[in-house]
Amino acid sequence: MDEKQRSVIAKAESFARAVMMDDSSGHDYEHVIRVRRMAEKILMHERADAYVVILSALLHDVDDKKLGGPGDRAERFLRDQNVDETIRNAVLGILATMSYSAQAAGAATPSIEGKIVQDADRLDAIGAIGVARAFAYGGKKGRPIYAGSNDDDSSLSHFHQKLLKLKDLMNTKTAKRIAGKRHRFLLGYLKQFMAEWDGK
Repeated sequence: MDEKQRSVIAKAESFARAVMMDDSSGHDYEHVIRVRRMAEKILMHERADAYVVILSALLHDVDDKKLGGPGDRAERFLRDQNVDETIRNAVLGILATMSYSAQAAGAATPSIEGKIVQDADRLDAIGAIGVARAFAYGGKKGRPIYAGSNDDDSSLSHFHQKLLKLKDLMNTKTAKRIAGKRHRFLLGYLKQFMAEWDGK
């Protein structure tokens, strides 16, 4: 990356921190940093534009609808920084298509850069931190921990409705390897949870 790109990255870090710092739903600035670090780890094994990947990772949640994002923060930031139109469109394309809900609605992640960021974000939703984030989000939304079904609106149902599916949706070899280990942790956690729920 050149000096201008490094400057934009630094400003994106500050911007994401300002937007996400007070979040208590598991989508805080620390989540953003973990996604960036994981994306950089995956980047070591993939041929991709690091600038697009890192910028997308830093901005990936600033417009998240479930967090009340206005929908244009990322675009305004990129325009304010005079980011090249090609790069801007690449980043915005990733942000518009990388979510689980977007994919469920038929959107396709358009590039290897998008696949890397998508993998990094999904990896943070599984494993030990993924468990913590699931319950943090459920608590923020007033959901019960568990209500006796895998099909209700409880936090534990979220594991069956989404989290256990993520392993098979990874794009890159690196993410698939990491996801396998984290998926096994989720299965073990659920087994222990249900044992304790049943008083064993």
